[in-house]
Amino acid sequence: MNRTTPQRRFGLAVAVAALLVFTLFPVYWMVSSAFDPGADHRGAAVLPQGFTLDHFRHVLDTGEFGRYLRNSALVGLGTVLLSGLLALFAAVAVARFRFRLRTKVLVMILVVQMVPLEALVIPLFLQMRDLQLLNSLLGLTIVYLAFSLPFAIWTLRGFVAAVPEELEEAAYLDGCGWWRMFRSVLLPLVAPGLVATSVFAFIVAWNEFVFAFVFLQDDAKYTAAVGLHRFFGQYSTDWGAVMAGSTLITLPVLVFFVLVQRRLAAGLAAGAIK
Repeated sequence: MNRTTPQRRFGLAVAVAALLVFTLFPVYWMVSSAFDPGADHRGAAVLPQGFTLDHFRHVLDTGEFGRYLRNSALVGLGTVLLSGLLALFAAVAVARFRFRLRTKVLVMILVVQMVPLEALVIPLFLQMRDLQLLNSLLGLTIVYLAFSLPFAIWTLRGFVAAVPEELEEAAYLDGCGWWRMFRSVLLPLVAPGLVATSVFAFIVAWNEFVFAFVFLQDDAKYTAAVGLHRFFGQYSTDWGAVMAGSTLITLPVLVFFVLVQRRLAAGLAAGAIK
């Protein structure tokens, strides 16, 4: 029987501690600089020089960052709801129904996910221009929806395929229609996978910068990622405001992740097993 020696346990503890420091130090630097009154000339000092909320006041009042957060929330919520709904129905279609070119459709979905996003900037810009959806939160939501759907469909297909068809047939025998069966039988079983794909869609919509920067021209419609760019000057950078804005951007993602972490863990584990 192999037993872990004290030296090995100590080595593992040191390695874990080093990994935690390496991972969490950027977060600590961001948050501490956001409250540091001397953030602009902090240098390499590990500890902040004091505590202040002036950076947050400047970002929210002068920088109008609250409006940018609201725009990001609208785009993120729309992307999550639309991608979850469309991906779930598409996953049911490719997992349960038999039709021509079914395999080719699945391969095309996977290929679309592999295309570099930078290669799509100009084609999507021209398409959004022709559809008169430039400088529009709706157009940006549609673009993020296109990015989120391939991953969501491919992931949810595995969850739907893992549900035994006998459960659906039993629901039909009990007098359920398709919609009642979908709502009462299929949806609860694939809910963990739906949560996992929703987290991915939300993070894509919340953090994306390039397409939002290219498609949006009106300051009032900027998302948080583009609004943060305004605090970077040509010759100087307001680091206190940048770190305060970055902290405000991070908090919603952190709260969203905490709320769905159990479902997310169950969805990823179930997806790995299936």
